Parts: sequence; structure tokens; C-alpha cells
Amino acid sequence: MSSTLRVKIPRAAAEPANPLLGHPVDAAPPEDLPGTFITAMPQLAEVEMKELEVTAVNPPYSYARISYNDRRKEYLYEVIEPQLSKHERELVIHLKDTLAKIMGSEVGTLTTTDKRTYLRGEVEEYLRTRGISLSPLSTERVVYYILRDFVGYGPVDALILDPRVEDISCDGVGVPLFVFHGKYESVKTNVAFENEDTLNSFIVALGQRCGKSVSVSNPILDGTTPEGHRVQATYAREITTRGASFTIRRFKERPFTPVDLVTSGSASEQMIAYFWLAAEQGESLIICGGPAAGKTSTLNAIALFIPPTAKIVSIEDTREVNLPHENWIPGATRSGAGDRGPDGKAAGEVDMFDLVRAALRQRPNYIIVGEVRGKETYTMFQAMATGHTTYSTMHADSVKSMVNRLENPPINTPRILLSALNNVIIQVQARTDKGVVRRLKQVLEIVGFEPETNELITNTVYEWEPGTDKFLFKGHSFLFDKIMEVRNYTHEEMDAEFQRRVAVIHYLAANNISDHRQLWRFIASYYKDPNEVAARIQQVPGTALTAPLPAAARSAE
Repeated sequence: MSSTLRVKIPRAAAEPANPLLGHPVDAAPPEDLPGTFITAMPQLAEVEMKELEVTAVNPPYSYARISYNDRRKEYLYEVIEPQLSKHERELVIHLKDTLAKIMGSEVGTLTTTDKRTYLRGEVEEYLRTRGISLSPLSTERVVYYILRDFVGYGPVDALILDPRVEDISCDGVGVPLFVFHGKYESVKTNVAFENEDTLNSFIVALGQRCGKSVSVSNPILDGTTPEGHRVQATYAREITTRGASFTIRRFKERPFTPVDLVTSGSASEQMIAYFWLAAEQGESLIICGGPAAGKTSTLNAIALFIPPTAKIVSIEDTREVNLPHENWIPGATRSGAGDRGPDGKAAGEVDMFDLVRAALRQRPNYIIVGEVRGKETYTMFQAMATGHTTYSTMHADSVKSMVNRLENPPINTPRILLSALNNVIIQVQARTDKGVVRRLKQVLEIVGFEPETNELITNTVYEWEPGTDKFLFKGHSFLFDKIMEVRNYTHEEMDAEFQRRVAVIHYLAANNISDHRQLWRFIASYYKDPNEVAARIQQVPGTALTAPLPAAARSAE
């Protein structure tokens, strides 16, 4: 991609950032190419820097360049946006001030697309009525910054639009923003808020997007934008001495899928087939791991195996689960207003406990709880015990630490009730010779409860071996025993059904079918007619089926 852009985007000399506009590059187009390009690619900031890649974020306006300094051993993420001449820069500042005064409240009711159309029309009308003559490309540069700052996310808009960016972090005034990049991990950017008033205004604007207010008296912001991005911010220097700060966790429009788990090396095809069988059987599951281990991504991937006819209710603090199922009710908590009452809740507040109780009245087949950490966990385990399949995540690094968290305050779930849980996944973020990777370290089954020792009986089904980076089957699965009993399968038929699903997963991974809706339609087809799906993949090398469909499955058609 870098070579393609080299033809489209000429180099221009880089100048310091403009704190008011938040430009990472503020240089006029080269004199020998007047008005030829909307965005020019600046030279690397330092001689030691080596360009690794250039990606179009919002072509033909904004691009992202990753470079590496071999001497300092650090990466740099550069946002490249249209460079303005002095006249264009002054015009942008004037237009922003003018439009802020003349725009009516009805603009807030428009969709994002309509807002962009409206603003573009207002800018063009203003230029025409004032007799301001600009070239078409110069107009595009001016319009870009108007749309970026009024409709987009201002100086961080390009970071928000980059699908490989997972988190955006600002630590204070004059401090470069950092992003967590899907490929390069934590990377410093060339974007910074040099002006304290500009940063404070940006925090207030973030709060407005989230439907929250932030001020000196209420300096902590915790909310979700209409696009689903999770925002945590602090205002001014009230509690963060380097100035206002914020962290934006991007919402992924294309959620993680089982194919992504395979292609990223997080799990094996056999493990994914096991999760498929467990989801169909209605086995409850908790995914444990540390921060940034990928727990919610794995939860979303496994949830795609939920049968298409099942009713699902999801409960989260911040919307992260994204499912293609039609019979799905996504729920999210809501903060209240005013002082907290005797129950510890503010007026109008709806917490996880309220949502879990409400979910049980909706007769769901599957309940997905984004993360358990309070009294709602007790109700969730009661739901498990009464036959509701429940998926959730938790911060814990082993079954033992999971049990300790569950049975101690503030959760206080009796250990005997934990036997209603069927599966536990331990997920880790580990550093290997391949870099930092996410792996499903263990897949365990909760077999039962030993009353004499008050211990849970577990069986390890799969385990990750760090030395070889391979996943080992530990020899036995009680899930297979349960399926054989329910469906009256022989050992041979059970193995054939399992291998058939492994072949389907292999087919999906080999053909890179990772879009969640396309993949879900494929899985739904398997539920309806496994023979038809088996015949479809039969012709693909490496996915040939070695056994006919089990008799029990044939008789069910």
C-alpha cells in the first residue's frame, strides 16, 4: 500500500503542529505542485526513522504512517492530514467560529451523513455569498477540517477511524497521545494537545457525545459514544495534575469471530469445534484472564455458535458484544443523577443486578453478561442452576483465583452453586518469540463438587504449550460423554461429528470467511442441513470428510 500512496501523495516539508486545529502536519502544499493534491506526505521527522507502512484511513484526506527509530527502538504512529496554507488556515478558524454561531438546534437531530451534507452545503454557500474564490482541492481541504471538528472527533478523528487502533490514550497537556495498535502494540503518536483550554473543551465535547456532563464539580467522565466507543476521561487538573486526560476504547463494528481465533493462533480448530458443540449443548461458560487478554473478543466469537432460533439477552456496562442473531436483546447499564440513596444507587440508575433480574423475566435461552464483579453474579449462577445457559467474563488468572473472587465479597456466591458452571477458559496475553500474543491457555470442565473437601472437580480438556505454541488435547472430555448419552451416539459417531465440525472450521479459516454475518449464515446452514454443508466443503483440499453423518443426525432431519 505504501508504494501506491507514494504516487498519489507527494512529499512536503513538515512544520510544527498547530495547537488550535490539532494538525499533526501543518505545511503548505509544495510550490511546484500547486493545488494538485489534497494531502502531501511529509518527510520523516528524523534521519534514523524508517518507514514501515502507510495506510489510508480516510482517503484521500487522512493517512496513518508507522515508522521505527532503530536507535531508540521505538515506533511512531503519524497521522497525516491535509496541509493548509496560511490563507486556508485562517479561513478554517473563521468558518468554525461563524458556523458555531449560526447553526440551529435542528442540526442535532440529523444523521451523521446528513450533518456532513448540511455542513458542506453551509461552507460552500458561505464561500459563494462572500465572494471567496478557492480551487476545488483547496475547498476540499477546508471542508475536511470543518467536518472533522464538527461531526468527527477533531484531532483524534483519524485515530478513531483506523480499524487497527484498539485504544487511544491522552495523559495530559503537551503529552503525545498513545494508541494500542493491533500489530505494533503501544505506540506513541504525533498528535498532542498543546493548549489546555483546547483539551478541556475536547473533554466536554466527549461528554456531550456520551450524554454526560463533566465539570469541576464532577471531573470524572465514564460513558459510551453513539458509535459504541467506551470513554473514560478526567476534566482539567482537578484530579490529574498533568491536565485533562482521556482513554477511548474503540468499538469494533466487525467483531472477533471463531475464524479470527484460529488465524491469529489464539486457539486451534479442534478447540473451536469443541466450543461449537458446547454452545449447541447449552453449556455455561466463564472466560477468565487479565486486562487486554481478549476475553470479550473470545466471548463474542463463541457466542456466534449459539443456535439461530435461540433467544439471547446480553447485559453489559459498555456495549461490546455484537451478534448477528435476530432474536437478541442487547442491554446496557445506565448511570443515575444526584446523590446516592441508602441502597447505594442514584436516582434513575440501572445496574447489572437490575438487568440480570430483568433478563430472567424475558425467558431467554442464553444470557450473556459482559463481566461479573458484583451481586449480579449470585443471580447469574442461580439462573445457571435453573437451566439458563450463561456466558460471561471475569478478571482471574486460574480456576482457583476465579473461585476465590466468586465466593468472597462483594460477589459472595456459595461454592456449591459454582458447580452449575460447565466450562472455564483461561486466556492470557503472553510474550513469545512471535511478540505479544493472546492465547487460550486452558479449557476446563467443571465436573462436580466434592462435599468432603469443599473443592470443585475439574477436567482439563485443552492446554496451551508455550514452548511449541501448540494446543494439546488432554485425553478426555465429559462434554463428549454427555452428547453421546443425549444423542445416543457411539464413540465412532461422536468422533465423526467432531471431525466434521473441525473440517467446517478448517474450511472457513482456509477461505478467510471471517465476517461475522457471513460466518453466522454458514453456521446457521449447518444447523438446518449438516449434509448440505458437508457436501459443500467436500471438494476443498484438506477438508474432505472421513465418515458419513451419524445415524442419529440423519434420523433427525
